[in-house]
Amino acid sequence: MATARLDIRLDEEIKAKAEKASALLGLKSLTEYVVRLMDEDSTQVIAEHESITVKADVFDQFIMACDEAKAPNKALREAAAFTKRGDFK
Repeated sequence: MATARLDIRLDEEIKAKAEKASALLGLKSLTEYVVRLMDEDSTQVIAEHESITVKADVFDQFIMACDEAKAPNKALREAAAFTKRGDFK
């Protein structure tokens, strides 16, 4: 059961269009329509910002560079240790 509340003010034209779209989709209410849109859009936005998609050849080049990488030097090891001690993620 939903418990959070969202109060918004919007232009009458936008509300009328949203109500019509909601009715055309057979939804019970404008609230159901808005919640559905927010859920779908927020899921997409989060996915776009939390993932990386690269072309196969770029990925292959990355893997090759990782395979050919030398052991980390002292400065890199110290930087990694520094980030583990701090609030870095």
